[in-house]
Amino acid sequence: MNIQFKKGVLELLVLSLLIEKDMYGYELVEKISAHIDISEGTIYPLLRRLKNDGYVDTYLQESQTGPPRKYYKLTETGRASQNLQIREWTDFTSSVNTILKI
Repeated sequence: MNIQFKKGVLELLVLSLLIEKDMYGYELVEKISAHIDISEGTIYPLLRRLKNDGYVDTYLQESQTGPPRKYYKLTETGRASQNLQIREWTDFTSSVNTILKI
């Protein structure tokens, strides 16, 4: 898949997964990788930016299999952004599909 397609939609995918529940970084990678080929290295800079932008908060939680994990929790600002991005994505894909005639 074109790398630019992935970059363009990755933020929306992360925000959408975090609406369902809080997750740690590798868990997000696994969920997304089940559908789109991505590497761990692409998620962590995005998560750092989402935190800096106020879209997510973080907290540590003990793990039964190793050191504590950093969990990401969507903020109200993140929910609003996800909502807006869903509308923009729907409009965009609808327009593209019209041109492609599918």
